[in-house]
Order: sequence, then structure tokens, then C-alpha cells
Amino acid sequence: GTAKYRRQIKSALISVFNKEGLEPIIEELKRLNIKIYSTGGTAKYITERGGEITPVEELTGYPSILGGRVKTLHPAVFGGILNRSENESDAAEIKEHSIPDIDLIVVDLYPFEDTVASTDDESEIIEKIDIGGVSLIRAGAKNYRDKVIVSHRDLYPRLLEILQDDGNTDLKARKEMATRAFAVTAQYDKAIS
Repeated sequence: GTAKYRRQIKSALISVFNKEGLEPIIEELKRLNIKIYSTGGTAKYITERGGEITPVEELTGYPSILGGRVKTLHPAVFGGILNRSENESDAAEIKEHSIPDIDLIVVDLYPFEDTVASTDDESEIIEKIDIGGVSLIRAGAKNYRDKVIVSHRDLYPRLLEILQDDGNTDLKARKEMATRAFAVTAQYDKAIS
């Protein structure tokens, strides 16, 4: 039946530009004892509010490099998002490489329209093109059979509902969030071009 498609969130990767509305989510993550991976300003925000985080750098074994251009782009992160729970060789590989499962991905991109509106400096605009965040969104959405992808701050209230239900989701809910995620990345790419 549908029960086999129910998933419970046990771990999360959070990297957001807009932190408004994140506080009650942090409270729920703490209540449910969900392991949180995070980076930069988001990690600081969460720890300041009493949340415990594991830095992404600890997960990857790499510092943030190239002036922040490369933080999350690593097999330890993407393996944890893209592995398929019903695939035996995926399970064996993530175990072999000590890659932790990541059930929930929360990303809120810096609004690219704001960059374009604020400067004509091409090199500054290019620096603001998000690679890691967009990749995280796409990976989480691609693997919606197993993962929950929150791709925009407008979805924080929906995430809060899920966490209040002890982090349980069904396939329909995950698919809806994946559909929204692809719309977010399409809009983002459109803003760039």
C-alpha cells in the first residue's frame, strides 16, 4: 500500500538566504532530534537559537573554497541526497563511503533579480549566480521518492506542518514539493538569462 512510501525525516541540510520564519522550524527540528547539517550564515543563525549543527565542511572534509564558490558540491552531500532507499547497491555504497542519509533539504536562494537591479557590474553579477544551492534543490527534487525538498521560504509554513506531524510525509506531499522546486530553479535560470 501507500505506507511504504511514507518517510520520516531524521536528518536535514539547511542553507538559506532568507531566515525569516525559520525559528519555529528550528524548534521542531530540535524537538524531533533531527540531525542538522549546515553552512555559513545559516549555521550561525541555527546555533544562535540553540540548535546543534554539523558543519557541511565536517561532512565533506573540505573547507569552503574559492571564495565560497565551492561548499556543498561534494559526493558526501549529494550522495546523501541522491541515494535511493530501495536500491541495494546505493545502500551498500553510501555505507562503504560513510555517506550519511539526508532526508530533508531546505534551500532559499538569494533573489537573483535583486542582484541585477542593484548593479551593472558583470563580475559582481556572475559571482551571485548560485551553483550549489540550485544543485541541492534539483537533487532533492529528483529524488522526491525518498526526500523532502523545501526550495523557497514560501514553503517554510508547509515544512512546519510536516515537522509538527513528527516529520512524516507521503509520496504525494514530496512530489508536490519537488514540482515546486523545479519551478523555482526554472525561474532562477530565467532571471539569469
